[in-house]
Amino acid sequence: MSDQDRYTRIIEEIFREKYREGDRSVEFDRNDIIKAAKNLDIETPKNPGDVLYSFRHHRKPLPRIFTENAPQGMTWNIRLKGRSRYIFELLEDNPITPNKLMSETKIPDSTPGIIALYALSDEQALLAKVRYNRMIDIFTGVTCYSLQNHLRTTVKGIGQIETDEIYVGVDRRGAHYVFPVQAKSKDEKLSIVQIEQDFALCAEKFPHLICRVIGAQFIENDLIALFGFEKNEGTVRIVQEKHYRLVQPDSFSLEDDLNTYHNRSTDHWIIWILRSGKLAELCEEFFNSSILLNKNLPIDNRGECANEEQENQRCQCNEQDIRQRMEE
Repeated sequence: MSDQDRYTRIIEEIFREKYREGDRSVEFDRNDIIKAAKNLDIETPKNPGDVLYSFRHHRKPLPRIFTENAPQGMTWNIRLKGRSRYIFELLEDNPITPNKLMSETKIPDSTPGIIALYALSDEQALLAKVRYNRMIDIFTGVTCYSLQNHLRTTVKGIGQIETDEIYVGVDRRGAHYVFPVQAKSKDEKLSIVQIEQDFALCAEKFPHLICRVIGAQFIENDLIALFGFEKNEGTVRIVQEKHYRLVQPDSFSLEDDLNTYHNRSTDHWIIWILRSGKLAELCEEFFNSSILLNKNLPIDNRGECANEEQENQRCQCNEQDIRQRMEE
């Protein structure tokens, strides 16, 4: 019996023993994993935490018993509850998948050929392509640097977590950012639970930095989806999604491609920053952006209108006005 088959049987046994009809969460711990293996008369895993790893990271679907006991529109997930403690929990079934209608942006491929040749896994290849092509910089508009790969650390109230890569960055104002990145191959799914853990990681380990959690996923070998997340009233939401295609330089059309990119708005990125509470700085940086106010009423670098006629219309850049227009 393979390790994965053993792990599937163990996790089924734990759920069967602990779950009661109507439960929306089921708590268990390391000892329950060992007990389940003994009840099934199969070899006890050397590291009981390995049993949950592929299920927690959505590399393998949970067994059928979980879907059979999930209400419509809900799905079971595994959360960390502390050191050697876990919980099966029902969450809304909102899978994070690339939008098939999303437009693509071409980027000249700067990945060293030798890296592409010897990457040992899809995840390694994806992280390398994101890093060498400075996709986090392009996606966020912030100058970024890779701080650490596969960071494993302990977060209070959660336990040990792992993040595929951590970037730190600085913007034109001098503000500092931290960008945890979760990477998935074409056949895997980004996990809301992992995204939530990254937010918790930022809050504990980087409390003075602006946290922006990012998900990366292969769509094709040369097409990568990047997602930007925020927490809104305790719920993780996608606030930005972009698809980047890595191409050779001669694949660009100076007329078609670049003209298209020049005419694109920066709405999503601006809203992302707005929601971080950086409204005043945003007004100053984007004083020529028509989306902050009426499209026919550009503002100057003080957040005020450019002439007396516009000033008479009381066109002033302030937090209340911006928030109102965002809602519209």
